[in-house]
Amino acid sequence: MSRFWEKVFYLFSYITQGSSFMSPKAYGIMHRMHHAYTDTDRDPHSPSYDKNLFAMMWRTRNIYHNIQRGSYPVEARFTKNMPEWKGLDIWGNSTLSRLLWVGVYAWLYIEFAPSFWFLLLLPLHIAMGPLHGLIINWFAHKYGRVNYLANNTSRNLFKIDWLMLGEGYHNNHHIFPSRSNFASKKGEFDLCYPIIYLLGKLKIIRHLSEPQIV
Repeated sequence: MSRFWEKVFYLFSYITQGSSFMSPKAYGIMHRMHHAYTDTDRDPHSPSYDKNLFAMMWRTRNIYHNIQRGSYPVEARFTKNMPEWKGLDIWGNSTLSRLLWVGVYAWLYIEFAPSFWFLLLLPLHIAMGPLHGLIINWFAHKYGRVNYLANNTSRNLFKIDWLMLGEGYHNNHHIFPSRSNFASKKGEFDLCYPIIYLLGKLKIIRHLSEPQIV
């Protein structure tokens, strides 16, 4: 995408992720590392090398923050063509930003929730980003079906992935990492792909015929 649209979606990621904002650049680096080092000791998040899901989440957190601070050794191939907005990354990862988002969420629940019990969902809302990562990076490497034999533990969590909007087709994604449509078998449907297809038709994004990294 163009630099303009890159900034638009960078800002959009901050607004939609809120209290659990992750730098698109740092996240992209980790995602590339995950594909390159899947299920090895260099994988930033793998059930194969962590005793439990909390240990995996903590290790992922530490690697993410070290990448942000520039203290983690990252190969040059993982940073190629990555978007970057240093100012927004610093602000979005600050304690003040996260607390302000928590305040916004709390106000929305207090003001609009139909009953007091809805406040029990507030912690899940605050930590939505880490919870999403946990479902994919832990459970999608331990449970589910396998469409394609691979030299890793990736699995598809659902036949119709309504919960993770296509990302639950994790085995498919590891086999075809450069495909924008994660669905690949009859009966599967990637709910995000029509949006990606539309963005392509509107010339907001450009589909690459070849992956940028192996």
